[in-house]
Amino acid sequence: MEFSVDTKSFADALEQIQGAVDKKSTIPILSHALVEASATGLHLAATDLELGIRVFCPASAKAPGQGAIPARRLLDIVRSLPDGEVRVRALENHWVQIDSGRSTFKLAAMAKDNFPALPAVPPALAEVPAGTLGGLIDRTAFAMSSEESRYTLNGALLVLRPGKVEMVATDGSRLSLAGRETEVAGLKNEERMLVPRRALAAVRRLAETQESDTPIKIARDDSHLLFSAADSIVITCLLSGQFPNYEAVLPQSNSIVLTLDAGAFREALARVSLLAPEQSHGVCLALEPGQLTLSTAGGDAGEAVESMDAAYSGGPLRVAFNCLFLLDFLNVVKSGQVEIALKDNQSAAELRPADLDEYLWRYVAMPMRL
Repeated sequence: MEFSVDTKSFADALEQIQGAVDKKSTIPILSHALVEASATGLHLAATDLELGIRVFCPASAKAPGQGAIPARRLLDIVRSLPDGEVRVRALENHWVQIDSGRSTFKLAAMAKDNFPALPAVPPALAEVPAGTLGGLIDRTAFAMSSEESRYTLNGALLVLRPGKVEMVATDGSRLSLAGRETEVAGLKNEERMLVPRRALAAVRRLAETQESDTPIKIARDDSHLLFSAADSIVITCLLSGQFPNYEAVLPQSNSIVLTLDAGAFREALARVSLLAPEQSHGVCLALEPGQLTLSTAGGDAGEAVESMDAAYSGGPLRVAFNCLFLLDFLNVVKSGQVEIALKDNQSAAELRPADLDEYLWRYVAMPMRL
């Protein structure tokens, strides 16, 4: 095996597969990337037996071949090189040599025969535009649970319907539901699939590398979900278990509506949160006509208070939230106006962008006790 490749393109491709590289396993081959050089270019693959990623990188192959190279070390080396061309060739006894300019590196690799075979890609169930899928992930992934014991919440539910795609994630204290009307090519019936956390990050990266209207093909076999676009593939084991009935917890009668500038609200909340209690991250929102006052909800670190203009005409109301929950939402909205719909200071609140766009997005957060 011998090939030459643009340094930046090689580094980008190696970065894409890092999410599937096993960093703790006692199986050495799982910390390696399978590098395959052919007349058409370079294919890179990594897997930890739960998640597999395969990507393509343009390259010129002088001698086609394959090898399993330590993935992290190879990325670190390529990142350290100046822009230009890097040359890689196989040596005896499964060693590889990497040359660029005056730099030369030699790495101990492994035989390609030890690398686990990735499953074949079955026919696609549906095709979703890369921009749509990426937008849904951005609006929901932050609400997933990080507790390993709640494995059905360690992912997002992807719902495919003819003419519409939805994604929902929850950790039990908050829920984010986003949908978009779009043509779902190839879909015959409604499909629901749980996408694990790590796979979701890999699919987001896959979507980023494609044009917005490029279709991402979604397929499934008995034990895997597969997302592919062009020559790149993300393969993940299916999550078993039942996702909660999220539709039952969506607020239906929140009649108290507060409208705020998203940027001003985010900046004020970020400042006040500096003195929020470390355990609860609680921040109190005090509403009165035309104004919102933010303050820290107790704690020994100190006290912060800030007021801002708000489109609100109801009576006085105080409600507290985990400020991190609100900031996660606001960091995605970025600009425009947002609405907070409340029923009282104990029932679930709904946050949503006030400005209509192509996404229908509902973010539900439970308040804290004052």
